[in-house]
Amino acid sequence: MSEAYTTILAPNASMMTGAGTNTIIVGTGVEGATVIDPASDNLKHLEAIICAGEPRGCIRRILITHGHADHFEGAEALRKMLGIYIYAYSRKGVPCADEELPDGVLIPAGDDCLRAIHTPGHRFDHLCFLLEKQRILFAGDLVAGSGTVVIIPPEGDMQAYLQSLQRLQGMDIQEMVPAHGPIITDPQQRLAEYITHRLQREQQVLNVLKQHPEGADIILLVKDIYRDVDEKLHQMASQSVKAHLLKLESEHKVRRLNDTIWQLAH
Repeated sequence: MSEAYTTILAPNASMMTGAGTNTIIVGTGVEGATVIDPASDNLKHLEAIICAGEPRGCIRRILITHGHADHFEGAEALRKMLGIYIYAYSRKGVPCADEELPDGVLIPAGDDCLRAIHTPGHRFDHLCFLLEKQRILFAGDLVAGSGTVVIIPPEGDMQAYLQSLQRLQGMDIQEMVPAHGPIITDPQQRLAEYITHRLQREQQVLNVLKQHPEGADIILLVKDIYRDVDEKLHQMASQSVKAHLLKLESEHKVRRLNDTIWQLAH
């Protein structure tokens, strides 16, 4: 583990979170430590966060990557215990936030600083935090340590997601710490793989619709595209397929015939 930060796994394992959410403690000195995503209100988890913050000069603030419960569930309890503020991109996304963080704002982190980077797509209010000098990106749910990230409309937007991935391709990032799964030591390769994967899925959607000129529903698309995936996961896969269809619709490549049937645009 890097000396720049401490990771504590929240006890919130599930199908969506995997082993759990990574809570991050970063920063030292007079400005104190910062907690990113206190993901559970489990008392032992909160006590572990506070304990990890003590050698760093006490915890002074809480940052939330985005407004999914598995990222901020412990935020209000931790705020009450420590008397500190919660910061997020928007109160619409995270109602418990005390203040909003605009894109590009800098947050003290010892002799370094964290830069908030607005990276919508997984959710409209998603932020990553870049430790500037060490070029470590705390990536939230923009990427995962293994596998891919689900995009669920309307909060999720596939076009915005791809643009966020592409934005990070233009940055010097040495390491990515996702909210779920292990550290990513080849960040640019992983970003490229994510973009390639999404574009391949998009082409698969177009290919299936080409085979069904009369139109096809999302269930048919999922069954064709995700043949090698457990059917238990098809409901979740349908969300990503819908996100692809909405992106393609905005580009005038597909159209909706009704609430369920889609076809190639002519």
